[in-house]
Amino acid sequence: MILWMQNLPAHWIQPDWPTPNRVRALMTSRQGGVSVAPWDSMNLGDHVGDRSADVHTNRERLAAQIGQRPVFLQQVHGVASLQLNATTPQGLVADACWSLDPGVACTIVVADCLPVLLADAAGRWVAAAHAGWRGLAGPVVDSPSKGQGVLESLWANLKRAGVDVSDVLAWLGPCIGPQAFEVGPEVRAAFDNGSPEVQALFTPTAQGKYMADLAGLARVRLQGLGISRVFGNDSTPPWCTVTGSEFFFSHRRDSRNLGQSGRMVACIWLDR
Repeated sequence: MILWMQNLPAHWIQPDWPTPNRVRALMTSRQGGVSVAPWDSMNLGDHVGDRSADVHTNRERLAAQIGQRPVFLQQVHGVASLQLNATTPQGLVADACWSLDPGVACTIVVADCLPVLLADAAGRWVAAAHAGWRGLAGPVVDSPSKGQGVLESLWANLKRAGVDVSDVLAWLGPCIGPQAFEVGPEVRAAFDNGSPEVQALFTPTAQGKYMADLAGLARVRLQGLGISRVFGNDSTPPWCTVTGSEFFFSHRRDSRNLGQSGRMVACIWLDR
């Protein structure tokens, strides 16, 4: 791991990827905060029933740790993205964001969905996306626009803004793993473009359902955008939020057993 940040709470992740020095990124674990069960302890979600004072304290700890202002979105499993700057308010509706400016951190809230971080290889911009299966697949799945999910939407917005996307790195954070993500045939249909590569990411079960590889599906989508340098989550068990109960919150696991789950965040920003 890259050791530019010392004294992190237990199991917080510093992505190990060959970005320029001014590109910084971090993902929290469930450790390091003040929330009580079932949100124990570093819950950063303000919509899951936790005490607002505890969430506020946890968010202040995050900001102090990274030395930036994390901008939290109102994520809706959609495909909208927005550009962040020093004046961007909290809570705007979007599932992806990007920035050219230091001092503000692109922040994605997750607890089974996949956080995707992007960085320009020259360190000129950074971006982040919330990639649950709905956002990753896109809202319209039975039309010529099938396959236009949150990553494609973010990519298009970057290009419209004139941002150079010729050399981009991606990092995938922890998410629900292929050994835990059972889905119905409608999820497979949302992604199935006839490609054997995509079909191989859905393993049929005896109940007529499938075990889906969410991180693998994201890698396919990133490759489709020309992003070949992808780091982080390789779909192996250590990256699974459901089975890693010591390290990660999991909506699927905790909501069934405890009634609710906390939320982690993945952040990426530019140093001055």
